[in-house]
Amino acid sequence: MEAGNGRRILVTGGAGFIASHVADAFIKQGDEVAIIDNLSTGDRALLPPEAAFFEGDIRDNDFVDKVFREFQPAILNHHAAQMDVRRSVADPTFDAEVNIIGTLNLLSACINHDTKRVIFASTGGAAYGEQEHFPADEKHPADPVSPYGVAKISVEKYLRAFHEMHGISFAALRYANVYGPRQNPFGEAGVVAIFTHFLLQQKEPVINGDGLQTRDYLYVGDVVAANLAALDGPETIVVNIGSGKESTVIDIYEGLVEAVGWGGEEKHGQAKPGEQTRSVIDPLKAWETWGWRLQVPLEEGLKRTVRYFREEVDSGSSDQRIRGDSL
Repeated sequence: MEAGNGRRILVTGGAGFIASHVADAFIKQGDEVAIIDNLSTGDRALLPPEAAFFEGDIRDNDFVDKVFREFQPAILNHHAAQMDVRRSVADPTFDAEVNIIGTLNLLSACINHDTKRVIFASTGGAAYGEQEHFPADEKHPADPVSPYGVAKISVEKYLRAFHEMHGISFAALRYANVYGPRQNPFGEAGVVAIFTHFLLQQKEPVINGDGLQTRDYLYVGDVVAANLAALDGPETIVVNIGSGKESTVIDIYEGLVEAVGWGGEEKHGQAKPGEQTRSVIDPLKAWETWGWRLQVPLEEGLKRTVRYFREEVDSGSSDQRIRGDSL
């Protein structure tokens, strides 16, 4: 199969929330896509039918080598991860096995099979720890306070080393808190999806603590645009992908109540131990590099997300409701 733009792109984690959107976008512009996913958290229904699919675990070096040997990707788009910060605290060894060792397996395969570029889904929310200034630009000290954040920053440093040793180019995209269609509403993370799921059932979600903790929220369609931009240069870059704006959990709750059209009395629970108080990242570098910036403001993104989940509730066909959203 000849790719429209002459590129073969291997997407890891492509049955998941963000990477399935990214894979769809690559295919739409004419690239040939293959996906690796072990389906531990991903959903087979999210796999683009046009993509080749390899079911397996990036911790399995023989499996990874086989995929690279068969598909021969020019570009690796790496989203597969252990992405639960709380699980990383409870089991840092598992987190490192997936997020560090698994990534090293992929990078070694890049060397062995002449894959020239890596786009890596890093973290802006967990990279900077308790911030010294707001918003944090890329020069802010990277002092993560969770094993998850440590692993992501470690991979960025491995990418730099592999560039120096082997000439692989890379873009490490430090995402803010991504939300939107296809996000799992049943996990520990993803406050927008979780709250939406409850409110659509006319049930009150639990707000941890006072709800005044802030995050930088980014609609998944804007993340897709950043991945498309990162396909082409510069040779190496670590860059924030965020809105540059702080929103509290209360802001999210109130925005979703308005979008859903239902809300009862706020329900608060215990604050989560060790949770960051404030987190927001500066996206100026992405604008200066690619002309990338937020296109979907929070209010509109929340409305699109509610519309997707409402259609999911109303639809009788799970495949149709999962595939039928638009960015």
